[in-house]
Amino acid sequence: MTFLMLAVSLAIPLLGAMMLLESPIDPQSFSFKEPPFMFGVLQPNTKLRQAERLFENQLNGPESIVNIGAVYWVTPLLWTQDSRSASVPVDVKHVLFTGTADGRVVKLENGEIETIARFGSGPCKTRDDEPTCGRPLGIRVGPNGTLFVVDAYKGLFEVNPQKRSVKLLLSSETPIEGKKMSFVNDLTITRDGRKIYFTDSSSKWQRRDYLLLVMEGTDDGRQVVVNVLKGWMYTGLCMSSLLEYDTVTKEVKVLLDQLQFPNGVQLSPEEDFVLVAETAMARIRRVYVSGLMKGGADMFVENMPGFPDNIRPSSSGGYWVAAATIRANPGFSMLDFLSDKPFIKRMIFKLFSQETVMKFVPRYSLVLESVTVVPSGEACMILMDRWSPM
Repeated sequence: MTFLMLAVSLAIPLLGAMMLLESPIDPQSFSFKEPPFMFGVLQPNTKLRQAERLFENQLNGPESIVNIGAVYWVTPLLWTQDSRSASVPVDVKHVLFTGTADGRVVKLENGEIETIARFGSGPCKTRDDEPTCGRPLGIRVGPNGTLFVVDAYKGLFEVNPQKRSVKLLLSSETPIEGKKMSFVNDLTITRDGRKIYFTDSSSKWQRRDYLLLVMEGTDDGRQVVVNVLKGWMYTGLCMSSLLEYDTVTKEVKVLLDQLQFPNGVQLSPEEDFVLVAETAMARIRRVYVSGLMKGGADMFVENMPGFPDNIRPSSSGGYWVAAATIRANPGFSMLDFLSDKPFIKRMIFKLFSQETVMKFVPRYSLVLESVTVVPSGEACMILMDRWSPM
């Protein structure tokens, strides 16, 4: 009895102190549908173990990757008018570009890593260094062979990989509807390089606080579209007409807002819509940017087996979607469990850092291929590794 009284006497002031502590997040309550069962196409597998590992332990945090390749031809030794037609391709040279956690855009060729751009300055050792160091995320190849890159902290850039030159297209310091961009994430561009669609994942949280963004569950993410050739920016509110950006006034308006962690983006082959991964809600939105439905938006796929990140086109006409983590069923998903429990989320982050919390999030590799048409916007192939239900 004495021990119980002692425990209570200690617990009461401890709980009182916990209640007085301020939580870094103000979480919203929402709920998910039951995750899809992991059978059939979603049957757990270890196919990603068969992947070839490139530059293992040489790159820190590569996010988005582009491939600029050149085909090598063999021609006959005796030159004739028909020699070129008789040439045969013998090799494809893969030249890769990606951004790294230490703020660099690098070129990967012939087993070598070469830095071609840096948007910030060092040191680049800890999470506290990220805002000054920079963090290149989304990267795409333009029609002229230049790279379009978004840096989570710095904004939108165009990089000439041959000249090693960098051009700032839009700074994160530029207010958009009264708010600066805090977490520029991914981008996709039209074939002519005229328009760039990209995501601002939050106007509150930075990339280094991504778990707080996920756990808070607020809808302050945005998507924007830029017109590079004319130097102005097309934008518009969700479900309304597209507007423009004027380089004289520097006015920027939003294409689609009230998203919960907008992340990866991908333009359709016909360039009539853009897919936007809404990571915190395990779904992908579709935003129409041309044609009869221009200005509208709908759901492409929801209740996904994982939380979607980058989206890229697949050779079959669908889309590859990388997932940040899975929603195991059967199994346990911490994000699903906590979604409608804001009090618990608030208490967790009163007591623990996001680095500590991340240790309890299972690490799975998950890439799925999604087909293109709703209501069939669902996985038709899935690549996984390290499956172990909790």
